[in-house]
Formats: sequence, structure tokens, C-alpha cells
Amino acid sequence: MTKTPTRRLHASRIDLEQDAREGLVDLLNRQLADTSDLASQLKQAHWNVKGLDFQQLHELFDAVHEAILPFADELAERVTTLGGTAMGTVRMAAQASTLPEYPADAVAGRAHLEALQARVAAYAGSTRAAIARSEELGDPTTADLFTEVSRAVDLQLYFIESHLQGG
Repeated sequence: MTKTPTRRLHASRIDLEQDAREGLVDLLNRQLADTSDLASQLKQAHWNVKGLDFQQLHELFDAVHEAILPFADELAERVTTLGGTAMGTVRMAAQASTLPEYPADAVAGRAHLEALQARVAAYAGSTRAAIARSEELGDPTTADLFTEVSRAVDLQLYFIESHLQGG
């Protein structure tokens, strides 16, 4: 039987109310789950792409993964900075992710590009929503972190979409 994590926050002198910190920790942990899930889905595409564009897509998917993965650590560290517990295992991410499961039957480059386009776009949207929610909770620092993520994710979405446009 697994233990349910407690919502108790560790003591902190950060000048945010307890309720705001709890809301931010929940928000950050949701984005952490999506970040970890997206990173693993990018690797799934990287490992399994086939076809004439194999080399460039294999490298693209790895580059997008490398751009996204560091944010998992930054989000988790913000959780713990606010006094929370980062929920960052693979199982925790799988349970909490809002992203759809990656299609196991994707083989051709276009199928991977379309699957990743949908997931990266969804992640970009939830990140923008997280910016707004962080601001509502009175934490410009967390909003700034999400803004940094948003900027990077939008660029990666552009790289993916460029392969689908004009052809």
C-alpha cells in the first residue's frame, strides 16, 4: 500500500501565505509531471522514428528533449523552495500527467511530428495557464519561471511545426 503524500508544507520564511504556497506547490507539481512525461515522450519518438528523414528527426527529437528536460529540475526545486515535496518519480509523473499517452504505433517521421506537435502545444498552453495562476496566487517568481519555460517551449514547438509546414 502506497502512502498518500501529505499536503503539509515545511516551514519557510518566504513571504507568501500558506494557502498560496500550497496552491503553487500543486501547480508546480502538475507541471513537473507534464514536463517529465513530455521529456519521456520525446525520447520515445527519438528512439523509434524511421524513414527517409530519420537522421534529422532523430537529432531534432533529442535536441527538443534536451531543451525541455532541465525544466523538470527547476520546477522541482521551486516546489521544495516553497516548502513542498516534489512529486518527481516516473510513476508519479505518469499518474499526474495531463498529456495524452504517446502512440506506440508511431513509426514514420510525420506521425511522430504530429504526435509531438499536439503534446508540445498542450504543454505550452498549460504553461501559459500556470503563469496566470502563479500571478493570481501572488508569486511573480514562480510566474517568471513559467515564463522562462514558456519561451523555450514555444521555440521548440516552432522547430517541430517547421517540419510539418509547407509540405
